[in-house]
Amino acid sequence: MNERHIFLVFSKTGTWLSKVIFALSNIKYAHVSISFDGSFTRMYSFGRINPDNPFSGGLVVENLYEGVYKKFPRCECLVYRVTVTGEQYLMIYRMVEEFLKKKDKYKYNFIGLIGVYFNFPIKRKNRYFCSQFVTELLIKSRVYCGTNIPELTRTSDLFSIENKVLMFEGYVSDFRRLLILESQENDSFVEPMGEAAPKGVQEESSPATLAI
Repeated sequence: MNERHIFLVFSKTGTWLSKVIFALSNIKYAHVSISFDGSFTRMYSFGRINPDNPFSGGLVVENLYEGVYKKFPRCECLVYRVTVTGEQYLMIYRMVEEFLKKKDKYKYNFIGLIGVYFNFPIKRKNRYFCSQFVTELLIKSRVYCGTNIPELTRTSDLFSIENKVLMFEGYVSDFRRLLILESQENDSFVEPMGEAAPKGVQEESSPATLAI
């Protein structure tokens, strides 16, 4: 079997929205992103477009070294490496590619979060919250079979995904240091994935497991 890896990054950023979600649901990691490589410089999700404006939400390409993660240095994260088939990897890859082609039309589904709290799904055209977006990708690619539809899936529901390996849990700043050390030891470089690749979607690298 042609096995590949994707990465799920759950984070507690310290933003007002993450604090509200934690207060209402007691979910520590209120945000989730998906990445195709182990550099974590291109992670895909729905969140703040402008780190300084909490209401500027939409489809975002996040960097573990920039943006919200830089603005809130005491961010915490939980990172899983998930084994998928080559077919599943390409399915997710192509879906993200289509999202990026129409990036400006997508907005954050703030009202949808209220629906999660009341267990009432609110699906809005071209609007997603982070776990809704990631869950839709995983369900459509048959990587994840949850009990809830994407509009009702919480970040913590995704902890049940199969074929996962814990890479790291702790402060983002510590994870960055480990990644830099790993990169220096392996002298690794991530090559773009072909001419048709959307900007920022890259081939996976092969970082060592950093679970501590």
